[in-house]
Amino acid sequence: MILLAVDSLVKRFGPEPVLAGATLDVRPGERISLVGPNGTGKTTLLRIIAGLEEPDSGTAELHPSCAVGFLQQHAEFAAGETVWQVARQGLADLVDMSHQAEVLAHEIARSPNPEDRRRLAARFDRVQHVLQLRGGFNVDHQIERVLFGVGLSEACYEQPARQLSGGQQNRLLLARLLLASPDLLLLDEPSNHLDLEGTQWLEEFLVETEKTLIVVSHDRYFLDAVATRTLELFQGTIESYPGNFTAYWRQKEERLLVQERTYEKQRDEIEKMEEFVRRNHYGQKHAQAQDRKKRLEKIDRVAAPRKIAGPPMSFPAASRTGDVVCRALSLAKAFDRPLFSDLSFEIPRGQRWGMLGPNASGKTTLLRCIVGEIEPDAGAVKLAAGVRMGYLDQVLALVDSEQPAVEAVRPATPPSEKPREFNEQQRRDLLAKFGVTDDTVFQSVKTLSGGERSRTGLARLAAQEANFLVLDEPTNHLDIWARDALEQALLKFDGTVLLVSHDRYFLNRVVDHMLVVEGDRFRVIEGNYDDYLAFLRLRKETMATAAPSDNGASDEARAPSPSARRDQPARRKRRFPYRKLPDLEHDILAHEFQIEELHAALADPANLRDGQRVKSLRAQLDEVQAALKALYEHWEEAVEFE
Repeated sequence: MILLAVDSLVKRFGPEPVLAGATLDVRPGERISLVGPNGTGKTTLLRIIAGLEEPDSGTAELHPSCAVGFLQQHAEFAAGETVWQVARQGLADLVDMSHQAEVLAHEIARSPNPEDRRRLAARFDRVQHVLQLRGGFNVDHQIERVLFGVGLSEACYEQPARQLSGGQQNRLLLARLLLASPDLLLLDEPSNHLDLEGTQWLEEFLVETEKTLIVVSHDRYFLDAVATRTLELFQGTIESYPGNFTAYWRQKEERLLVQERTYEKQRDEIEKMEEFVRRNHYGQKHAQAQDRKKRLEKIDRVAAPRKIAGPPMSFPAASRTGDVVCRALSLAKAFDRPLFSDLSFEIPRGQRWGMLGPNASGKTTLLRCIVGEIEPDAGAVKLAAGVRMGYLDQVLALVDSEQPAVEAVRPATPPSEKPREFNEQQRRDLLAKFGVTDDTVFQSVKTLSGGERSRTGLARLAAQEANFLVLDEPTNHLDIWARDALEQALLKFDGTVLLVSHDRYFLNRVVDHMLVVEGDRFRVIEGNYDDYLAFLRLRKETMATAAPSDNGASDEARAPSPSARRDQPARRKRRFPYRKLPDLEHDILAHEFQIEELHAALADPANLRDGQRVKSLRAQLDEVQAALKALYEHWEEAVEFE
């Protein structure tokens, strides 16, 4: 069955069509990602499918039984309407059905006629069956689950929806739509305004649902988790690829290779034929030339390769700095509550660190302490000799919004330095590297699109010729191809990078160390986001294996029978002497704490001035780390023999 059939849609907002014959079919249960560069008409296509806009030509036909729901980006709530009331609207049909069941029950009790009672009872049974299937007896629980999932706490349930922040209002719209559970969900950037935990919850929710969905998102990790098919909208038309985003990206490269070879081969043949016709238009080979001319007119021309190119971003080569570019020494900062305390770490030259954590957990504050915008309450930040820092703040406050882009890209010159020559053509060339071209460079920054402003900020960062890049959410407003270009530019950059990002795909491709906010502490992970997930899985498995059974069964009841034991392979012999698991875990924690103390001591400037002391501390650190490794192995053996 076809749930949605879109045929030859055309839509214009100017001389060039945004949609130029877009065609697609959607079947029940499909989870489709719709991708394409910024401005290619993805939102327009969703709005036409939802019936909110009319195409200039073409059709978008829904199956008669299909209910469609569209996640809009602008909230409208009635005066005085609470968060709970708005969310409950998503289940309005279930609420009405529950009321209908109550009315039927009363009518059955009052009816004196047996035939009427049988008829009413049959209706009552049908209503009860639907309520049972759709969870109509736990409406409040459904609402609480979804509101909690999108990050709206119980404290705001009775708050007027209009008093929520813009991000909270968008999350409430998402919650209402998910509760309504239409047959076809149209989601335009649904993970916007969600923190990492909310995004992960949404991924699981969408994967578990049996509903059909079309989702627009620049979050490639999200698309990998959710999508079963990918549609690419480019130059007004659509191409379909099976699988999630990663499968699409791979297939796209393979398809481009074939398209380029086919296109170039035909182009060479056409050029040879055209040259033959031109040279032999008159003369002995005139007849052959005429024949080839006719053949040229009949050739079915192969379309040029459908190539989407990101801007060719790059950062200048980094000048050399000291070995440890940045040292954080017992940093602490609080505003209305403590954000971090006694935080110490060091970033060696050439490493790329990513910071990850919930919203309002202190990540941006930590960056601002590092770049010197604010003072920590305690501790200090030490930068190596020769460090030239470049900072890209999340809201692009350092880019003058009143100036044209070609002027705003010019960085401030420190008082100690002589202003370097940076003429208009050089600035235009730099902006072009980041995809800001033509007359756009003369527009004031405040009139640019979000993506253009972000790329202007990145160009200004490149103009600073920094060797230590500090970036706060650098992928904001960038489409997939611009993000890919930025990733490649950072991978080629030979300086040091510290960045904050919620883009897990970006973190996986770029960083080699993670600084992760876990509750009231920061944890350093060697590796990228997937390495952090592997660490979490191992920790969870370790805790689950070590935890005692809580099912109340005795050891004898859990033990296998003698015959079952004979069928099992023999266990390996012990390498370590017997020790209780709690004792081993106590020693492991003590060693981990000791390692943290040694790292802090190695970051202490007083110790760094004493070469012998540093040597001794490093020797102690190596010894404790080796002992911890042995303890882990002992613990694993103890679990196996438990």
